[in-house]
Amino acid sequence: MKKFREFIAKKIAPLASLSEIEAMLEKPKETAHGDFSFPCFALAKALKKPPQTIAKELAAQIKQESPIKKIEVIGAYINFFIEDEKYIEEIFEQMKNKDFGKPKMKKEKVMIEFCQANTHKPFHIGHFRNLSLGDSLVRLWKFAGNEVIAANYPGDVGAHVAKCLWGLKKFHANETPPEKHRGEWLGLIYAEANEKIESNPDYKAEVSEILRKLESGDKELTKLWNETRQWCLDEFNEIYDEINVNFDVFFFESEVEKPGKILVQEMLKKGIAKESDGAIIVDLEKYKLDVFVILKSDGTSLYSTKDLALAKQKFEQFGVERSIHVVGSEQKFYFRQLFKTLELMGFKHAKDCYHLSYELVMLPKGKMSSRAGNVVIFRLVYEEVLAKALEEVNKRHPEWDENKKNLTAKGIALAAMKFSMLNQDNNKTIIFDMDKALEFEGETGPYIQYVIARINSIIRKHSGKIPHNPALSVFKDPSEIRLIKLLGDFPEIIEEATLSYRPMSLCKYLIDVSQSFNDFYNRCPVLKAEQNEKIARLYLIEKTKEILSEGLSLLGIPVLEEM
Repeated sequence: MKKFREFIAKKIAPLASLSEIEAMLEKPKETAHGDFSFPCFALAKALKKPPQTIAKELAAQIKQESPIKKIEVIGAYINFFIEDEKYIEEIFEQMKNKDFGKPKMKKEKVMIEFCQANTHKPFHIGHFRNLSLGDSLVRLWKFAGNEVIAANYPGDVGAHVAKCLWGLKKFHANETPPEKHRGEWLGLIYAEANEKIESNPDYKAEVSEILRKLESGDKELTKLWNETRQWCLDEFNEIYDEINVNFDVFFFESEVEKPGKILVQEMLKKGIAKESDGAIIVDLEKYKLDVFVILKSDGTSLYSTKDLALAKQKFEQFGVERSIHVVGSEQKFYFRQLFKTLELMGFKHAKDCYHLSYELVMLPKGKMSSRAGNVVIFRLVYEEVLAKALEEVNKRHPEWDENKKNLTAKGIALAAMKFSMLNQDNNKTIIFDMDKALEFEGETGPYIQYVIARINSIIRKHSGKIPHNPALSVFKDPSEIRLIKLLGDFPEIIEEATLSYRPMSLCKYLIDVSQSFNDFYNRCPVLKAEQNEKIARLYLIEKTKEILSEGLSLLGIPVLEEM
């Protein structure tokens, strides 16, 4: 809590500025090590002493007074223990504020670009990680008070589209497309086309000609492209609706292709780019970024052609101050090249562009590739998870009507899938385990939903208003105190998750709160407690429910009243 951070910082302040001391204060991982901890490593150089010596000497100089009840030194750390009653009073006072949890950060107009699923390819489980991550960041940055534009940039032109249309015309021209899931059908054709091209190099020239004609506006191909593109976009929109993800703006590669080519010509004239073997490049060798190709030798565009134009459009058209690209880690080097090229162009917002990378999603069978045709289609995984969730709901609540069963199963399925995508560091590969994700115990989304449902059940049994002025002195049990202190950490967790682009921090926190609640519930009776304790504990579990519900909402996960 900020109040106590400031109090402790003033005690140490003569050795550094208040803001520096406050920033260095940590929350110990173990409650046995206090409420706040100050590591003395940063002072070692200035004071020319070992950090362990500094910790001992500094602790001896600090006057122990309220609200500090104890100071202890462990190695290079000074641990501070706050009086429980004072800490509890401050937390409950802070939680009365309607803005509790919202970080005190500079407010910006931010564009978060995510999803970017290519048309003419299937929407696979890997896209779902991107979608879950981007959507959660939009929610977090909005919650923090920023103006956020959720943007999607589908790849609807390029080599992959040319390959798909070539395969469709050459091998499936007389086939009737399926009534449903036509986008997935096109994805199979795309994978087949890649296989055919690899086995027969002569086909590459045919595909290149298709791409050239598409970019030149060939009427027949454009008509086929429009029709097949819409099949894919319709399927994507169905997925966004089903999983409750919304976008404010859609950019399409087809719309920035021509502006990109014009920009390339301007770069040529200014000497920023040059010709090399017929292609147009930006030489980034002196920055150790190799050569950045921005137009192919046959005059057709690349991702780079379009991304350069799009970067300018975002800032000029929408007036954003920060642009975040949520794109897989395999594109790290590409984005370094892109941002350096924007800088060389004199684009003043190049420094305000950020690539948030994330790793792959795999199933136990291994890596997926739409090119090789071994991707795991999102719809198939989602339908299987939904079926398993519905089976579980039927077992537990056969008396519910079908609509309630279906809505509950959908909520559980989304919690299982989204939480499994977000409860991992962005730079870690995810092995998606369907059965584990659906468990009602352990680090899963359904586990947190179940804790909220259990709290709702207790509150319903109380069947009356819960007074919001409990006697705080009744909180004595260690499990109560631990739970209250965890609730007080909510603002810091939200700030960390937002500024570091890591929803995982929030996931871990929600699991900690859920486990702490269960420990409290097993040790402390609520409805059968003495009246003052009963009122206080009801108020505590109500606040626990509010924090857990807000947290799930920021992850894009439904909150269920019953399970």
